[in-house]
Amino acid sequence: MELHDVWFVLIAVLWTGYFFLEGFDFGVGILTKLLARDRLEKRVLINTVGPVWDGNEVWLLTAGGATFAAFPEWYATLFSGFYLPLLVILVCLIVRGVAFEYRAKRPEENWQRNWETAIFWTSLVPAFLWGVAFGNIVHGVKIDRNFEYVGTFWNLLNPYALLGGLVTLTLFTFHGTVFTALKTVGDIRVRARKLATKIGVLTAVLAVVFLLWTQIDSGDGKSLVALVVAAAALLAALGANLRGREGWAFALSGVTIVAAVAMLFLSLFPNVMPSSLNGDWSLTVTNASSSPYTLKIMTWLAAIATPLVLLYQGWTYWVFRKRIGTQHIAAEAAH
Repeated sequence: MELHDVWFVLIAVLWTGYFFLEGFDFGVGILTKLLARDRLEKRVLINTVGPVWDGNEVWLLTAGGATFAAFPEWYATLFSGFYLPLLVILVCLIVRGVAFEYRAKRPEENWQRNWETAIFWTSLVPAFLWGVAFGNIVHGVKIDRNFEYVGTFWNLLNPYALLGGLVTLTLFTFHGTVFTALKTVGDIRVRARKLATKIGVLTAVLAVVFLLWTQIDSGDGKSLVALVVAAAALLAALGANLRGREGWAFALSGVTIVAAVAMLFLSLFPNVMPSSLNGDWSLTVTNASSSPYTLKIMTWLAAIATPLVLLYQGWTYWVFRKRIGTQHIAAEAAH
């Protein structure tokens, strides 16, 4: 396997890790409107991801940096062609981080309610737009012979990409709901399980249509295996949730995300950004990659740094592994 193939796989792993981890805290942010009944329950939801949300975003930064260094042509075409949706995502992530940190800085009800609303919208919008972005990457966009995107913003809002956005939105919300059931106690835990069933059924319908469309459009035998794993894991997650096996439900919803993202990258390879105008103008792992020397240096650095980052993040989740509920939050802290 060539180094550019290795880095394609590594970037796929980074995006998979990002969607697995950031997926559930996007979902929790969305649940502040869908599940929480009062200010105290919103505080419980925010506290479930409070210690980890910023660490989850490290995966996005690493994926973007790795793409820039390993596949500069891919990075240039992607970030110039998808400038507006990616800018919206970036602004949402900035505002979302500020909202988590500033919500409790002042006691005024309007102040806290406004930041809670910001958390909801800045969780929902990226959850949708990431699906739109990856839907376009896999399906193909208007790239000319100079590897430049020549379409418009409106070309990105095609039926396949919009369906992809709905899939990531519902899947992340389901992932966040089973995570909430896993991390909480009391009435909110029970209601989270009930809501997870409803969202999970909707997710299953949308995801099956989207993944079958992908398979028919650009899939092969390997992507078909990933599709079957994703569908089976999602159904198993629904079953585990119904039986109150929250740990299994969360793990299986995670497997669904991993398998679904794997299917997208398997359908994409060896392209990194197909051209819908002419297949010969597509960006591939070969024509979009950096020099072999650059990739070699990156590989050594990744081999040293990656285990340290994984150990630290794993330790963070271990430290904050306990369940929480409304009884763990002082009444005055919820206002």
